[in-house]
Parts: sequence; C-alpha cells; structure tokens
Amino acid sequence: MASATLWFLPMNFPARLIQVRKSRGLTQQELAEAATLHVNQVRRYEAGSAQPTLEALTRLAQTLNVSLDELVFDENERGPSDDLRLQFEAVSQMPDEDRNIIKALLDGMILKYRAKQIISG
Repeated sequence: MASATLWFLPMNFPARLIQVRKSRGLTQQELAEAATLHVNQVRRYEAGSAQPTLEALTRLAQTLNVSLDELVFDENERGPSDDLRLQFEAVSQMPDEDRNIIKALLDGMILKYRAKQIISG
C-alpha cells in the first residue's frame, strides 16, 4: 500500500520540526533512527525540500512525544477558535449523513484555499 504525501503542510513545518527536535535534545541522526527513517529524509524535511508521508509524520510525532498538530503547527495556529468550536459541537450532534456533507464542503473549501495560497506564492 502506497503512503500518501501531505502536500499542504504549513510553510513553517521545517522550522517547527527543527525546533521540536532540538528541544528534545536529539540530533537528526538520533531522530531518524528512533523514528525508523533515513537521516537524509529527516534532513530533507528540515530543509523544506521534501514533505513527509502521513506515516512518517506520525512516526516523527510519536518519537518526539508530541501530537501531530503540535509538530505541524505553532501554538497560535492550533485548534479552532471558540466560535468554530461551538459550530463543530453543533455539527457533531447531527446525523452521519449531514456530518459527511459538511465534512465534504469543508474539505473542498480547504483545498481551494490552499491552492490559492500555493498559486499566489
């Protein structure tokens, strides 16, 4: 089974990975070995020349003992605002069919937004 690449990680992901790795006192080599990745791959992630697959990202987060959102996003970028949190709670009470429609709409809007970001540089 092929691993999917996360093409839309934030631009600051490399810096965030470096920050978290260093805060744990790990070298690139130590992180790579602990996460069962090749050190060159960790170097590429930190240089921003490659993005990890979901599997690799999960292994990095587990090795660094952080959640995926902590690894990927700065503190001020994590989690929904209070108004969105209330909306998410309301959506969570809806029937599965309605929730799936809302999820599909959100996925479409997120992809549209990210594509605009990439195009506009």
